[in-house]
Amino acid sequence: MENKKIWKKDFIVISIINFFLMLVMYLLIVTIAPFSVEEYGVSTSVAGLVSGIFIIGTLIARLAVGGLIERMGSRNILLIGLAVTIVASAFYFGAVSLPLLMANRFLHGIGLGISSTATGTMVAQMLPPSRRGEGIGYFSLSTVLATAIGPFFGIFLSQRYEFNVLFMFCLAISVCCGAMFFFVKKTPAVMPKKDLPEAVKKLGVRGLLEMRALPIAFVTLLAAVAYSGVLSFISFYAAEINLVSTASFFFLVYAIAVLFSRPYTGKLLDVKGNNFVVYPSLILFAGGLLLLSATSAGWMLLLAGGIIGLGFGNFQSCAQAIALQGVKPERLGVATSTFFIFLDFGFGFGPYVLGLLVPIIGYQELYLVLMLVVIIALAFFMLFSRTRRRPVVE
Repeated sequence: MENKKIWKKDFIVISIINFFLMLVMYLLIVTIAPFSVEEYGVSTSVAGLVSGIFIIGTLIARLAVGGLIERMGSRNILLIGLAVTIVASAFYFGAVSLPLLMANRFLHGIGLGISSTATGTMVAQMLPPSRRGEGIGYFSLSTVLATAIGPFFGIFLSQRYEFNVLFMFCLAISVCCGAMFFFVKKTPAVMPKKDLPEAVKKLGVRGLLEMRALPIAFVTLLAAVAYSGVLSFISFYAAEINLVSTASFFFLVYAIAVLFSRPYTGKLLDVKGNNFVVYPSLILFAGGLLLLSATSAGWMLLLAGGIIGLGFGNFQSCAQAIALQGVKPERLGVATSTFFIFLDFGFGFGPYVLGLLVPIIGYQELYLVLMLVVIIALAFFMLFSRTRRRPVVE
């Protein structure tokens, strides 16, 4: 008989670890670009690359680790990822030049890619299939809180203290993650250790990617490119329109909107199906970007944050659950990795490409372009959703 309980000890501990990991990620992703401009005098595009190269490291890590989880066990993979994360967090103090900073951002991204793929897989493995959408919705609240608190504290600390204080804060959080790891019970590898070397040789494309997850992963890629423009350039945009003090609350409003809606959208996904949730989410996301492009007052900026939270915030968690639909239990790690690979690709390359556009079209027009990107994502989802929803594999 299926155990339908969600809130188990391991679920809570893993969610907290994931929250801390994402807190560090989002805290730095909104501050490292301004830091690069201030410290090294680089262009907006290069600053975007410094921000985005973190995600490129994450992407590469996911490509390597997705198929290994089922062979080595997700807990062992998580330990490796947390160790790399702690080392990278400490090395920020030694990043005395732009190349060293970029190299450490890349290493930090690898650590997050390994760790977050492991946490996402562990949660998917422990959730009952009939409540997986709801459970992932709850789990992803840890990321939502991080997307709000991280940028809020990042902007707050960077405006009041030197960046070394911010780096020290990140190192302390990473060490806490490492300590919490030992409260998670051991998980067995799906494949015996003796079969590991031969299995790694045979990974191939299908070993690295789950084909069933590709359609929604591609839609997620487009949505992630759009949201990367919000993450990486909201501080610059706010300074341009004289709303710097309000900008620090943008992600707080974003999180509040998602916190109140996410528990319901996860249940609706399980009960009503994919279209019932994804269509409104992408439409709201596009509307929020449209409002952001026309922002001229603080209340408009905060309202845009709330609408984008209802849109992208809910789409992201629902898309992750959709990526796992119809996937065999032993392929959950690869499916989770596939989803995050495309998400990370959008987050990683988006800031660099969009940074090239900013000097040409400006920030307001940039957000109009990103609105069109979301509309294209919606069109692709409509195309993909013509096939009927696949049942969850028990």
